[in-house]
Amino acid sequence: MGSAKNTGNAARKARIEEMRRVEQARERRSRIVKIAASTVVAAGLVIGGVAVVHAQSGKKDSSASDSKSGDGSGHFVAGSDGVNTWKGTLGRTHVTGTVNYPMHPPVGGNHNPVWLNCNGDVYTKAVKDENAVHALEHGAVWVTYNKKASAADVKALATKVKSTPYSLMSPYDSQKDPIMLSAWGHQRTVKSASDPAVNTFFEKFVQGSQTPEPGAACTGGLSQ
Repeated sequence: MGSAKNTGNAARKARIEEMRRVEQARERRSRIVKIAASTVVAAGLVIGGVAVVHAQSGKKDSSASDSKSGDGSGHFVAGSDGVNTWKGTLGRTHVTGTVNYPMHPPVGGNHNPVWLNCNGDVYTKAVKDENAVHALEHGAVWVTYNKKASAADVKALATKVKSTPYSLMSPYDSQKDPIMLSAWGHQRTVKSASDPAVNTFFEKFVQGSQTPEPGAACTGGLSQ
C-alpha cells in the first residue's frame, strides 16, 4: 500500500512539474509575441497616424457591454462526497461588462475575455468574478475565504496554492462559508486547510475532466 501511494504521489508531482514547465515555455513565447505585436503596433501608428487611434477607439466603444446575465440557469446538486455540482447551463460567451452570476463564488458562466493568472497565484485582495471564471474555464481550482477563516488556515491554503499550477486564491467576503473551493461547474465547503477534502478536490479538479479548455494558459492574463 505504501509503495502504491508513493508511486501515485511521484506521478502527481511529475505531472505538476510538467505543467509548470509547459506554463513557463508558454509564458516565454507570450513575451516574444507581445514584443513583436508592440513593434507592429508602433509601426502602424507611425504610418497611419491618428486614423489608427480613432479606429481602435471606435472598436472599443462598439464592443463595450452593460451588465450581462451569467447564462447560468440551473441549480446545485449535492453529492455524497460533499461536492456540489451545477446542473444546468453555464454560458461561455466573452463579455466586457459585469456578469450577474446565480452563485457566489461563481463556478462558470459568461466571463471576461481576459483570464486571471492561475499559476499558483495568491491574491490578497478581492478579484473580479468575470476574470476568475475565465481561469476556471482553463481548468483552475479557485480557493476563496471570508473573514471568518482563521489566519492559520489562510496561510496553509496559500502555501498549497503557491505550489500548485492551475490554482489561485483570493478573499471573497460575501461567500456563505469561511473556506470554499471552486472549479468549473463544481464547488464545496471545507472545514479547514487540513481537511482531507482539500487534497481530494485539487486532485480531481485541477485540469480535471470538467475543464472546458484543457491545457489553456494560466499565465499571461490579469495579475490582479
